Amino acid sequence: MKLKNLDELEKKASGNSRPDFARLGGALMFALIVFIYAATQAASFASNAPYAPILLVMAALFGAYMAMNIGANDVANNMGPVVGSKALTMGGAIATAAVFEALGAVIAGGDVVSTVKSGIIDPLAVGDAEVFVRIMACALLAGAIWLNIATAIGAPVSTTHSIVGAVMGAGIVGGGFGAVHWETMGAIVSSWVISPALGGALAAVMLYTIKRTITYRREMTKAAAQVVPLLNALMAWTFGTYMLIKGFGALIKMDFALAALCAGIFAAFVYLFSRRRVNRTTLRSENSKDAVNRLFGLPLIFAAALLSFAHGANDVANAIGPLAAIDETLRSAIVVSQTPIPLWIMMIGALGLAVGLALYGPKLIKTVGGEITDLDKMRAYCVALASALTVILASQLGLPVSTTHVAIGAIFGVGFLREYLKSSHAKMLELIIQAHEGEARSRVEAYIARYKTAPMEKKAIMLKAMKKKAEQKEANQPRFSKKERKALKKEYKKELVKRSAMAKIVAAWIVTVPATALLSAILFVIAGLAF
Repeated sequence: MKLKNLDELEKKASGNSRPDFARLGGALMFALIVFIYAATQAASFASNAPYAPILLVMAALFGAYMAMNIGANDVANNMGPVVGSKALTMGGAIATAAVFEALGAVIAGGDVVSTVKSGIIDPLAVGDAEVFVRIMACALLAGAIWLNIATAIGAPVSTTHSIVGAVMGAGIVGGGFGAVHWETMGAIVSSWVISPALGGALAAVMLYTIKRTITYRREMTKAAAQVVPLLNALMAWTFGTYMLIKGFGALIKMDFALAALCAGIFAAFVYLFSRRRVNRTTLRSENSKDAVNRLFGLPLIFAAALLSFAHGANDVANAIGPLAAIDETLRSAIVVSQTPIPLWIMMIGALGLAVGLALYGPKLIKTVGGEITDLDKMRAYCVALASALTVILASQLGLPVSTTHVAIGAIFGVGFLREYLKSSHAKMLELIIQAHEGEARSRVEAYIARYKTAPMEKKAIMLKAMKKKAEQKEANQPRFSKKERKALKKEYKKELVKRSAMAKIVAAWIVTVPATALLSAILFVIAGLAF
């Protein structure tokens, strides 16, 4: 290899390493701030617990590490589609998510959270306060390490499943198999199937509805003026209900019926506002799919911001719940099942989410936004709306769901629907060509052009006629070559969902709970030997 090429490689390598060092420096700076602040809080501990201040500082660092990894991995589910559809730039998405994640954690994170997420173990079955602290600390560290690995390989995984598996692993070693609520584990395993299936089905239905009512019409902008305000009202109702139940659930206690009613009133105002805005926009727009696609940009940004707020309100407990339990247990010297969240611990969680997102979030945002399937604004809109609808539906039916699995499942659903529609379209074109064999190529192309612009009802009539004609028509010399026919048939099998990305993500989902459980159990044993 020439020296010139070696110099170029060395420059590229050093250039790529600078951002990594900058991110590492930012993470270490945040860790140093947490260390200093936690040390000031630990200084108030009673003197009869000599190791308590050290344990609290270590736990605070583990909690901060966990919060950073939640921000790096989980927030991509909300912002990936927005960036992939180009509704927001990467910088705009990170800034929006960081603000709303932190606001959700601080404003609606809750005064009291369960110390053991999802009730995976019984704290009373552990009994010993020292053992309980060790379980929680090892669970935090194990969950954070696994999320770090998943982020590094570009796999969006459930942060809830990560901490649940970690608590289970350390809990089994520290309290025995009887300490684990195995029925809860069964519900978690079932959510691996329920969550992506529900999210994918709803997203596919939403996208197909938009195609049937808008983009398959001859006058697309005219149809959009009628349908888009209704869709925006549905989104307003969905997110209004979602925020009242999930986002502000810790501040405002209301049942589904009242939340749905309040959200319905809000949706009515959104419909009126949206109808005026969309009508004005469509009057100035060309009759094209791109013009229709732009109508979904602003609602999509609002949806992503609200999803980030709700995520910060709910999933911050994955980092600070165990930390709050450690803090209260060290102070009282007894095992607690629920505890108030001190403001300083809440701030660690909120800032950790924002810092992790800003430093390491872009990798997963790119994966979710473009490496699974191509997303435009309409598809991303369907993903966001389906995610919120699925959580609401599942909560009312009592079904266990993971918001991560729901969002990724919605992206898969959109991609597989596109594959199906593209395959169906290719088969329809082949049927038309077959029915016109022996005729001039220009006539075939003219018929295909009429078919593409025809309404759905007319398309069905045209295809029925073509099928009958193809069956009755005698074999004539085709004007389309065998090579062209072969290329058309390849469209049947064109994959619009990247199978390699799908396999990696599903594998990471499956191994999350056992991997974090094993890692946490190992850390628990090591900690027992060290202390």
